[in-house]
Amino acid sequence: MNTTARRARTAPDATTTSSGDSPDGREADDALLELREALVDDLDEGFAQLVRTHQAVAYAVALRTTGQRADAEDLVAESFLRAYRALRGYDTTRLRELQPRAWLLTIVVNTRRNQVRDAARRPRADGGELPERASTERSVEDRAQDGETSDELAAQLARLSEAQRTAVVLRHVVDLPIDEVAEVLGCPPGTAKSHVSRGLSRLRDLMTPPDGAHTAATSRSNP
Repeated sequence: MNTTARRARTAPDATTTSSGDSPDGREADDALLELREALVDDLDEGFAQLVRTHQAVAYAVALRTTGQRADAEDLVAESFLRAYRALRGYDTTRLRELQPRAWLLTIVVNTRRNQVRDAARRPRADGGELPERASTERSVEDRAQDGETSDELAAQLARLSEAQRTAVVLRHVVDLPIDEVAEVLGCPPGTAKSHVSRGLSRLRDLMTPPDGAHTAATSRSNP
């Protein structure tokens, strides 16, 4: 098990599931059923399949919510370890009803919340000046969806509340439907929408240069 969990420290390509009447939707449904049966038949083999299928999306959420690759790798590894321990206590019925992506991301989000709570109890070192605000010619949504990894975007994401940051990441980085975002966050869909909307609004404010800042910056670069 430990070897499998540690594999989650990297993030190779993986597929996410979606249902529907299209061929892709039917294939996703078949893959979901196959994964559930694999967990029922042989937990270790089924868990390895779960890791292969969902570790990329778990890593994407972890990276955007922590802002650091090493922290994201540790978060994913700890989350998969917790997931495996939880699965060992599930009966056959519960395994066959599992929604693995939302279930796993809930573990990632809750593990991160625990880390943030623990960190809040410790003295916090000065993180230094925040990066200069960048141009917002591209929307916040586009920059998040493209997986932009600029220090400036990461720094501003870190300034959102935990709920807003996680909601924005789930909706616009992982591209989850709002109902699944709500399931992961453990709140009604309306509340999830509010977290996303307020998070994006806050990001736009943070990433929009204040009046005169752009002119001043241009003057400094063109004496």
